[in-house]
Amino acid sequence: MKSTVEQLNPTRVKITVEVPFAELEPDFAKAYKSLAGQVNIPGFRPGKAPAKLLESRIGRPAVLEQVINDMIPARYSQAVDEHELVVLAQPEIEVTKLEDNDVVEFTAEVDVRPEITLPKFEDLEITVEAPETDDAAVDAELDNLRARFGTLKGVERGATKGDFLSVDLAATVDGEPVEDASTEGLSYELGSGTLIEGLDEAAEGLKAGESKEFTSSLVAGEHAGKEAVITVTVQSVKERELPEADDEFAQMASEFDTLEELRADLTEKVAQQAKAGLAGEIRDKVLEALLEATDVPTPDALVESEAHQQLHSIFGDAAHDDDMINSMLAAEGTDRETFDAETLEATARAIRSQLLLDAVAEEASTDVSQEELTQHILFQAQRYGMDPNQFVQQIQQAGQLGSLFSDVRRSKALADVIQQVTVKDAEGNVVDTSEFFGTREDASDEDAADEATDSADESREDTDA
Repeated sequence: MKSTVEQLNPTRVKITVEVPFAELEPDFAKAYKSLAGQVNIPGFRPGKAPAKLLESRIGRPAVLEQVINDMIPARYSQAVDEHELVVLAQPEIEVTKLEDNDVVEFTAEVDVRPEITLPKFEDLEITVEAPETDDAAVDAELDNLRARFGTLKGVERGATKGDFLSVDLAATVDGEPVEDASTEGLSYELGSGTLIEGLDEAAEGLKAGESKEFTSSLVAGEHAGKEAVITVTVQSVKERELPEADDEFAQMASEFDTLEELRADLTEKVAQQAKAGLAGEIRDKVLEALLEATDVPTPDALVESEAHQQLHSIFGDAAHDDDMINSMLAAEGTDRETFDAETLEATARAIRSQLLLDAVAEEASTDVSQEELTQHILFQAQRYGMDPNQFVQQIQQAGQLGSLFSDVRRSKALADVIQQVTVKDAEGNVVDTSEFFGTREDASDEDAADEATDSADESREDTDA
């Protein structure tokens, strides 16, 4: 077998493989055995018919097809290893020459990891916001805790933001009532923005028993995406009364005996949250700076494939129903063209980030220990609220263990870059990142990169929430 590689563009190659028939004798023997078990020839037990008789019965082309289909995967993999290619997706394979008893040739076009020239990391500089850990942040946390123990009290005034309402909603489209968009006695916190767009503005100022009409696009049902006239009727208005912030409240809401002890605990939690947020911001901004400073070719075919899979993941059974998708997107204030463009852009950025961090990891010979992989698996299982053993079984069945390994390796590579980048706050002061990402000297010590990954993940979860 001989193979050649043609570079079609920075991220795609064409592999040409030529295999002489002399090398295919084992493949023919395997094919004859397989086909013999599928064909009933009088006078011979299944699988025992001679090759020539079998070939005369089913035809030479059927035998050749079986041999070629069976031999291509192994020869393709051999060619990939021979040329030290890192493939990113499934290949597009075509048989280009078939000369019986002489040679068979096939080509495989496939996306591969491009060559990437990395910048000097020490030349990069980012600016981050200093975390807020003052009394105002602690007061906000205390107020959130008090709200959990608050009571609702009816009021006769007009509704304001933060009030809890009981509302009736009725909708019409083109003058016809829409039953699945109407409801009675719905509890709603004014200003939360969790229901239909325009409700907050319409209900604000209404007293119990008052109604108001507004227009909005429906987000679900057969009329999804269509503009409807909606009537909101307020049945009751209640405001939340917060308990006094004192020692009695501290004893009721926590394990502490005094308000002072509770505030001290909240102060520590605010500081931890601020550090987690800062770690996430550093991570995201360093990656952004690294992407801006590096030419990372984009494998377009892979991006389109990944974006297409995301479409199916997002829309599920509706992925092939253009009308339904357009209605769903219209309800979200966008359209198909914009959504597709944004999805492609986000997918391209994610793939470029992965390719870039893989290049960093290769240059630094970044490795992942079993302990680091285990810690990452435990963290992910905790995020999803799953038993670690069950989580491992699921990712193994889905063939995702390699992806988790790559995630840890990329996180360690990014942590190594962060240790070399200059990070400053808004006032120009240098920020010590070693608390979150370790130092280059101890980067191989226990979980430095994992802690950075976990802090960044927690920060993004808080932001999403």
